[in-house]
Amino acid sequence: MDTDLRKKYWKENLKYLSILLAIWFLVSYGFGILLVDELNTIKMGGFKLGFWFAQQGSIYVFVILIFVYVRLMNKLDKKYGFNEE
Repeated sequence: MDTDLRKKYWKENLKYLSILLAIWFLVSYGFGILLVDELNTIKMGGFKLGFWFAQQGSIYVFVILIFVYVRLMNKLDKKYGFNEE
């Protein structure tokens, strides 16, 4: 495999990772810790939204991000010819 192609693949992979980790950080640390007081003014299912993000929301977002990453990597693998098929 061409080293230039591998570098492009890895660069695009790191871009995806950076974006997804930034979203995870924003949701878990930002919404669950930093913005908890502002979010607690909103109720969701009888619970304060800040509490919900700190306890459950960040976990749900993390699981969703895993599925998004898998989908993005499958597309990236096909684009660069690394798919398993």
